[in-house]
Amino acid sequence: MESTISIQKAIEQKSGKVKLRGWCYRERGSNNLIFIVLRDSSNIIQCVLEKKAVSEEIWKDAKKIKIETSLEIEGTIKEDARAPTGFEVLIDDIKIIGLCENYPIQKDLSKEFLADKRHLWLRSRKMTSILKIRSTVFGAIHNYFRSKDFYEYHSPIFQPTQAEGGSSVFELPYFGKKIYLAQTWQLQAEPAIFALERIYTIAPSFRAEKSVTSRHLTEYWHAEMEEAWTNFNELQDHSEALVKNIVKEVLEKNLEELKILNRDPKLLEPTVKKKFPRLTYTEVLEVLDKKANMKVKWGKDLRTKEEDELSKLYDTPIIVTRYPKGVKAFYMKADPEDDKVVLGFDLIGPEGYGELIGASQREEDEKKIIENLEKQGEDPKDYDFYLDTRRHGSIPHGGFGMGVERMISWICGLETIKDAIAFPRTPERFHP
Repeated sequence: MESTISIQKAIEQKSGKVKLRGWCYRERGSNNLIFIVLRDSSNIIQCVLEKKAVSEEIWKDAKKIKIETSLEIEGTIKEDARAPTGFEVLIDDIKIIGLCENYPIQKDLSKEFLADKRHLWLRSRKMTSILKIRSTVFGAIHNYFRSKDFYEYHSPIFQPTQAEGGSSVFELPYFGKKIYLAQTWQLQAEPAIFALERIYTIAPSFRAEKSVTSRHLTEYWHAEMEEAWTNFNELQDHSEALVKNIVKEVLEKNLEELKILNRDPKLLEPTVKKKFPRLTYTEVLEVLDKKANMKVKWGKDLRTKEEDELSKLYDTPIIVTRYPKGVKAFYMKADPEDDKVVLGFDLIGPEGYGELIGASQREEDEKKIIENLEKQGEDPKDYDFYLDTRRHGSIPHGGFGMGVERMISWICGLETIKDAIAFPRTPERFHP
């Protein structure tokens, strides 16, 4: 045969001659038969080599095959209900591409060992499935914003000022000066809305938080948007529509991967079908008091504990609006009807997956931004370029940021956000 095809295409072909290539996922044998489960990026398939059907040289080579040996196989595919994916290939010829001896990853290994061998653990069906879903999620984000006539825009990773608080910023030496790794694109993104009006990005962000939890990374991917002329309700509409689009595409494209991850797609369907509840911060405190017996003093930010209890009450994400001004960033606009709260919201994921999106209407008044900065102990001079945008044709605008790994963790039903990215970075790990 002239060319190889993927295992999935071979399964769809159902019968006839096939040429496949991939890696040995499982192997076992006897004196007369060798069973190889071959894997590639598309699927796995059982392959059978009979000693009497091939030359002595081919049989001798086949006996060398161990887990993760790379190889090419030619043979005939047929249906077999006993095989892992319902099909089997009777091998006519086999060619070893790269031998593998003593593959270190076997069953029942510790999470720490698998983290040390992450470069190899990516080959597991679990990680392969997560990474496929991750690819769908990224594509869905691009599809949504481009369908709404947003331009993709990129701001610098090296930034002269912090945006989300000094305690969680990475400070670096920069030719004798200080510079910071981006916590968000926002301060360098807002100037671009005066040119492009609607912009979005998916880019890495960095937080120097020493949190060692199942939902924090020091390097993560941030899907962010900014829009000119928008209002607070329209921002909420965008966030809901974006999440619905992401989940819809995963349910359309990745049911097999969800099955491998033992993730019930029915848990995701309400997100596509139902309207998200929209509650004010004050209403949330009342709900927690009545339905979860949790009393939270007004003015305190919602902790993980409160968010988790809230998420148990709904089967879709929840949009929580109008947080107290004192717990939110300097750039958030105060509610004109109640200056104790801001026109900001968090989108809380179901099933205890925490905040997925943080958003706000941006303050367009230069004087108010300066007041907010001074109250937070910041020097307004450091933000002069940002303030300059308010001096030259300021407009109503707003935006939000989504932690993509948190979205993936929820969709996949993962125990830890570390599995939502190929090489997780945490306070305890920066290798491999």
